[in-house]
Amino acid sequence: MTALAQEILNNFDRLPDTEQMEIALEILRRIINFDFPPLTDEDLTLSAEELFLALDQQEPGYE
Repeated sequence: MTALAQEILNNFDRLPDTEQMEIALEILRRIINFDFPPLTDEDLTLSAEELFLALDQQEPGYE
């Protein structure tokens, strides 16, 4: 990731939640027509693994 991209993300993280939501929605509107390559089985597996690890970390808070 470039320094500029990292700076944008750092600035985004400092915004209030409402502004983060507005920016996120605008970015989604802009990328909806991108031609993304199809996800591989490996991509899906890695994404699922990240999700399950995140859920495992949150689980103790629900008990």
